[in-house]
Amino acid sequence: MPARHSWEIPLLVVVVVLTVLAYLFALLLLLTGSLDQYVLLFVFAPMLLWFGRGMTYSAQRVNGVKMSPTQFPEGYRMVQEAAARFGMQTVPDAYVVLGNGQINAFASGHGFRRFVVVYSDLFEIGGAARQPDALAFIIGHEVGHIAAGHVSYWRQLGMFLGPFLPIIGNSLIRAQEYTADNHGFCNRHTGAPTAMQTLAGGKYLNTIVGFDEMADRAPQEKGFFIWIVNALSSHPVLTWRMWALRDRSKHGQLFLRPAPPSLAQPPALYGTYPQQPANSGYGNTTTYFGQ
Repeated sequence: MPARHSWEIPLLVVVVVLTVLAYLFALLLLLTGSLDQYVLLFVFAPMLLWFGRGMTYSAQRVNGVKMSPTQFPEGYRMVQEAAARFGMQTVPDAYVVLGNGQINAFASGHGFRRFVVVYSDLFEIGGAARQPDALAFIIGHEVGHIAAGHVSYWRQLGMFLGPFLPIIGNSLIRAQEYTADNHGFCNRHTGAPTAMQTLAGGKYLNTIVGFDEMADRAPQEKGFFIWIVNALSSHPVLTWRMWALRDRSKHGQLFLRPAPPSLAQPPALYGTYPQQPANSGYGNTTTYFGQ
C-alpha cells in the first residue's frame, strides 16, 4: 500500500486529544449554564458534521453527472482501477460537476457511502480526459483520501478542533495531502508532473510550466514569510509538493523547506522527473488534490 506520511498519525493523535478536551470543556460549560456560540458549536458538533456531510453528498446526487460506463467512461474506469489498486472492497461513487474554469477535485462521504467529485474542466469537450495521466493521478489522490480513512465521519469528528488550531491543524491536513499524493503517485506516477503543472498554470498553460524548474526552487526560496505561508496552508506549497513528488527517497517536507542535494547524493534523484516505472515508495518500501 502507498506510504502514509510520517507526521500524519502523530499530528492526528495530538488533534484528536485536543478535540476531545474541547468537547469535554464545552460540555462542562453547558452543565454550568455558560452558553455561547462556541459551546453550542462543540456540543452539537456530531449533528452538524453529520448534517453537513449529508448535504454535500445529496448535492452531488442531484446536481452532478455520475460517472458510469456511458457517462465519462474514462474517468469511471480510472476510479475503478484506483480502488482495485488500493485494495478497496467498495468502489466509491464518482461525480463530475461544473468547474467554471476552476481546477479541483475532492473526496468525502456520508454514512457508509464514499464519493469522489471531479470538476468538469479536467475533461475535454466530449468527455475525454484533457490529460489522461494527470487525471489518473488526481483520481488516485482522491480515492487515496478514502483508502487512507481521511473522509471517515469519526475521524473528522475527532479533528473538529483542527480549524481552530492554525499551525497544528493545517499541518495535519498537509500531511494527509502528502499521503494522498503518495496514492496518486502509486496509481499513475507519470501523471504527477502534469497535475502539478495544471495547478500552477491552469489547463491551457500547463504545458509551458517547467515542473523541474519549479521543483528546483523549493530549497532556494527562503525566509520567515515562506515558512508562514506554508505553515498556514492546508496544502503543501507547490514547489515543496513538486519536490516531494520528484524525490521519492523521503517524505514530503511539512515544516522546513527541502534541503538542497548534497554532493554525495546521486544526481538522478534530483535531475528530472523519473519517467520509467519506478519503486513508488520511500527508499525500499512500496508506497500523495484536495480532500
